[in-house]
Amino acid sequence: MTALAHERPETMPEFSTTRSENGPGLDEVVWQAWKAMELPEGYRAEIIEGAIEVSPTGRLPHARIVNRLRDALVRFLGEGEYSAYQDANVVFRRKVWIPDLFVAPDDLEPYADEDGLGVDAAAVRLVVEVVSPGRLNEDRDRVRKRREYARAGIPVYVIVDDHDAQGTVTVLTEPRPDKGDWLGVVRVPYGTDAEVPKGPAMGFVIGEAVTGPKRA
Repeated sequence: MTALAHERPETMPEFSTTRSENGPGLDEVVWQAWKAMELPEGYRAEIIEGAIEVSPTGRLPHARIVNRLRDALVRFLGEGEYSAYQDANVVFRRKVWIPDLFVAPDDLEPYADEDGLGVDAAAVRLVVEVVSPGRLNEDRDRVRKRREYARAGIPVYVIVDDHDAQGTVTVLTEPRPDKGDWLGVVRVPYGTDAEVPKGPAMGFVIGEAVTGPKRA
């Protein structure tokens, strides 16, 4: 995705994120503003680290990798209890993300968030982001979403990064919600297989068929 608008939390005014006697806290205000947004076709909005970010859908190379990954995941998961999803909201404590792909139970109804706008992050077993070009895009997937997905306790986060050296795949496991970080980190160049080590997609390999060979 390419960022259209972004305001980092550290640059925002100092508001409480909890409800005060004067009204709702910042998290609730941002959540209500996000719910009220009406975006033109081809754009989507997320709440990342307390800020609403609006971005257009990915370019062709981004879409190509995402589609290859989703097709491969669908085949790998088969007719089991879990499915691969695309362009759906993942909700966690008044934050909302739209991963490029995620794996969750085939029946999402029991895991809908209280407003019925997406799936509760507790049901998500794997998230995948394919990095788009540009500093803000790279920072979002490599840094800020890395922290957010760890805080939510999502077991596996895969970053497919076409813009890191000649291309890399990073598989993050063992989230530390209190630290916003991960204990397990495996990073390999394009052309080397990266394997999901746990969860319903355990054994799923992201390799040259998805990313292409390592570039010179």
